[in-house]
Amino acid sequence: MRKTLFKWHSLMALIAMLPLLIISLTGSMLVFKFEIDSILLKDQATLNYVGQDIQRKPMKELVNLVADAHPNYEIGSWELFDDGYEADRVYLLKHGTDTWFKTYLDPYQGEMLSTPVGIHSDFTDFILHLHYTLLLNDSNRYFPNMGVAIGLFIAILFTFLGVSGLIIYRRFWRRFFSFRRHTPRVILFSELHKLIGIWSAPVLLCLGITGVYFNAVDYYHEAFEHDEADHHIVSQAMFNRTLDFDAMMAQSLDAIGGFTPTYWLFPFEPQQKHITIFGSVADANPFISNYASTVSFDATTGVQNAVYDIRTATTLERIIDSFRKLHFGHFAGLPSKIIWSLMGLAPILLGFSGVYLWWQRKRKKHQSRRLRKFASQ
Repeated sequence: MRKTLFKWHSLMALIAMLPLLIISLTGSMLVFKFEIDSILLKDQATLNYVGQDIQRKPMKELVNLVADAHPNYEIGSWELFDDGYEADRVYLLKHGTDTWFKTYLDPYQGEMLSTPVGIHSDFTDFILHLHYTLLLNDSNRYFPNMGVAIGLFIAILFTFLGVSGLIIYRRFWRRFFSFRRHTPRVILFSELHKLIGIWSAPVLLCLGITGVYFNAVDYYHEAFEHDEADHHIVSQAMFNRTLDFDAMMAQSLDAIGGFTPTYWLFPFEPQQKHITIFGSVADANPFISNYASTVSFDATTGVQNAVYDIRTATTLERIIDSFRKLHFGHFAGLPSKIIWSLMGLAPILLGFSGVYLWWQRKRKKHQSRRLRKFASQ
């Protein structure tokens, strides 16, 4: 069984190698997405109010500011921050299209910090698009979700590689801290392959399982729930701009104890009738995401109509919510991000060492066949 599993492990690794290298490299970069943005987009993505006694402008004023500044766009969603350092990110849909754009806002001064750009235009957004779709989603008119489908397939193979590797080297704990350096090159590469796989296995399995989930959900939504031809073409706001958004914010705080709003989702398609405020909650669980709980309001009247507190959710729902932080290592500050970034690069070393070992086995078999053929003559 182990011999057969080893053959499948090698075959699947060869199939997945190239896209997996791209996904691994981009994923390790995306762990520090905001840090990269703060360097490349310093005047747009960051603010300079840390430690200052300054308050955000009222939400209603900010909504009207964005709407008036961009009359040819409609607000679709809004990431808000109140740390004095990270600027708000507002996502817009352009009139006459179903295309998303992004712009940055200073919520303290009420000032637009950038003009709308495509959501894949900035460097890290391009890297995210490459990581998630391999740039294949927009290149095939007959299969517009090809990139997500391939990403799902690679994530499944990635998970299989992690599980099969642990089964093949099921007694891995015996060499957890050992590495034979003074050995022939083939053995050295074999030891390196095993050691990297053993040390990175928990993180890689976490990345694989969460990657399967994210790609599966997105593919199912696009392929079965939301036909590409049915995407709504935006022409006007689909929510009442005269609503008291600050009152809605206050109601969300009352509805969920310890609630911190982080994201607004506005309706942008006819079937959507609600404005939803996502947020984090005070809890001892470090894996609860920043978008775990929600409070929804009628998009026309502003009447509160739904509340979801992750702390009262089922175990399965709490596990799924934790995937957001687990996939990018955002659960223990800088230490977990560094570990996730470094371990995310492990497939690159595993890939090259694995190819070398595979090539050496093929070479050895070829030499053996030649010797047998020569001996029989």
